[in-house]
Amino acid sequence: MMEEDSIQDLQKKREEAQLGGGQAAINKQMSLGKLTARERVIELLDENSFQEYDLFIQHVARDFDMEKKSLPGDGVITGTGTIMGKPVCIFAQDFTVAGGSLGLAHARKITKIMDHAIKMRVPLIGINDSGGARVQEGVNSLAGYGEIFFRNTQASGVIPQISVILGPCAGGAVYSPALTDFVFVVDNISKMFITGPEIIKTVLGEEVTMEELGGARTQATTTGNAHFFAETEHECFQQIKQLVTYIPWNNSRPPLAFEPMDPLPMDISNIIPSDPREPYDVREVIKAVSDSSDFFEVQKDWAQNIVIGYGRIDGETVGFVANQPKVLAGVLDVDSSDKAARFIRFCDAFNIPIITLVDLPGYLPGVDQEHAGVIRHGAKMLYAYSEATVPKITVILRKAYGGGYIAMNSRHLGADFVFAWPKAEIAVMGPEGAVNLIFRKEIMEAEDQEAMRLIKIAEYKEKFANPYFAAGQGYIDAVIEPAETRQFLVHAIRVSESKTVVTPKRKHGIPPF
Repeated sequence: MMEEDSIQDLQKKREEAQLGGGQAAINKQMSLGKLTARERVIELLDENSFQEYDLFIQHVARDFDMEKKSLPGDGVITGTGTIMGKPVCIFAQDFTVAGGSLGLAHARKITKIMDHAIKMRVPLIGINDSGGARVQEGVNSLAGYGEIFFRNTQASGVIPQISVILGPCAGGAVYSPALTDFVFVVDNISKMFITGPEIIKTVLGEEVTMEELGGARTQATTTGNAHFFAETEHECFQQIKQLVTYIPWNNSRPPLAFEPMDPLPMDISNIIPSDPREPYDVREVIKAVSDSSDFFEVQKDWAQNIVIGYGRIDGETVGFVANQPKVLAGVLDVDSSDKAARFIRFCDAFNIPIITLVDLPGYLPGVDQEHAGVIRHGAKMLYAYSEATVPKITVILRKAYGGGYIAMNSRHLGADFVFAWPKAEIAVMGPEGAVNLIFRKEIMEAEDQEAMRLIKIAEYKEKFANPYFAAGQGYIDAVIEPAETRQFLVHAIRVSESKTVVTPKRKHGIPPF
């Protein structure tokens, strides 16, 4: 009888704690179109796989009458579960409990599950929905954030870290997602900002809406802080499940291999227009070589002049980095360099081969870019490619001019294989610009200047605007037909499976942050 009473008592305590801030608070959360923290965890994980820890944790604050308040779980749910049968660690802030504010006990719950994820070498998923630091706990709240940031950094490159913004994420709290590998946002729900609209108006006298300041679309299209944008929470969870099929569970394992599948029928030879100035969508090339023509794009809406994401070649996950001729002719600039560099470093940290598709006229010129630090930002991409030790394969599709040729995983940065299509143009600059520079005097002295200019352009193209000069120097391994691209990629991936690189002994390099 006593045992039955104790079990009933446990069940009652569980039910009370799992109710979070109470039914009224839950109803308010739902009225905002938001799931509760517990519903989010259950929907994201495999059915019946969630095991919750520290359900009965209570806050330790004693000032401002806090000792009289009960905050179930101190406003955060933590535990473990599985996605597709594989274990993950997870936490979800509960906005129904004190606005999901972070106090010392709240932070300790998060850092405890983070330590568990690092020790067990499993992915960490954090669902953020919080008003920020709990003011009543003073410096303890700030200490809690610092402890979280430290662990984010320790876990970096060891286990995948995924942040899901499903409510406000304000002030210092935004730096934990910024330190993780992937950030997911949902339209009309996600809010990320350092200072709110009220403070901006008070200090700067500027009117700005919450959506303009740090809404989901802003983070996905303008700031680049978000990697994936969804219309609903349900769509967001499906995106997360899709992502984890491409990435490994930790840095000591390769990603999960799938059954090899041929791409859908498509004529890769006709994707690129014959006119070298005409744009096209490089995603079509990626789909033409990927298993089942599947491509899972990352940061789709930001810095669109470069395309990054995951696909599979012969069943194995690969990371694609490709210039996008549809946007700014595929040039490199401040944002696209940052976007590519971080993706390259993730792929390298987690043993994912990198395939680079090249078609660009170089770096974006202009005073704005120079003043924004394009030299420093562009160097990040050079550093990332040079440092990467995973298999690195490059295909030059059309233009590869100037510094852009070097930056896009050229042989000179350590590419293992470099292939080029027959119409590839590899040179310091485009034929027109080069002729105006090299043959300026001859053109100026010619009786028919335009005719002489066309003659010199033809000469320059014959010598440099093709892949054979570079191939003759050994900078290109093979000039291939577009239809042969996939078979060359498959072979290169297989040949590179046991790639080993010996690097100089050092504590760490110093990237151009």
